Amino acid sequence: MKLYFSPGACSLSPHIVINELNLPVTLQRVDTKTKMLAGGGDYYAINPKGQVPVLELDDGTRITEGAAIVQFLADREGARELAPQAGTMARARVQEILNFVASELHKAFVPLFVPTSSDAEKEAARKAVAKHLDHVESLFADGRDHVTSAAFTVADAYLFVVANWTNFVGIPLETWPRLKAFMGRVAARPAVQAALKAEGLA
Repeated sequence: MKLYFSPGACSLSPHIVINELNLPVTLQRVDTKTKMLAGGGDYYAINPKGQVPVLELDDGTRITEGAAIVQFLADREGARELAPQAGTMARARVQEILNFVASELHKAFVPLFVPTSSDAEKEAARKAVAKHLDHVESLFADGRDHVTSAAFTVADAYLFVVANWTNFVGIPLETWPRLKAFMGRVAARPAVQAALKAEGLA
């Protein structure tokens, strides 16, 4: 398989899941600003949307969107601890978090990474991120170790990656102690450490 990625971007989530599953993968770095591949080549020819990640299977089939990729991988490998069986409430909870992270938390960060964002837009983004992190913090109120259950799932991988962006935009996690503890637990996983190292982030 080949994973098209940009260091620390949301493509880190499938990278972590690939490592959790001990699957062989070739990494292809993408410059998300220029939309060029490392070593040359137009990334739009790979993904017309211009975004990472893309997972390219051995037969050349490509899958886009991180939430779809991580579920596909876990399902294909029969990894029920990473993605509970489809049709169960446990799977619905995982999908609920994947969609929340993609459509709300991920989106809220965007103005903080856009150089042309005004101060007002950045302040509004910080408030939106904080509101979403308040919700995430509440999910750990029952003492669970992971966001949907006691077990690590693909939802944890995605949440970890996006919540980790707080480090790059000056939003300290001390306001959300349960989330901060979760981040520490996930960061300590060997699969996560290996992905961070491979992407030059550790």
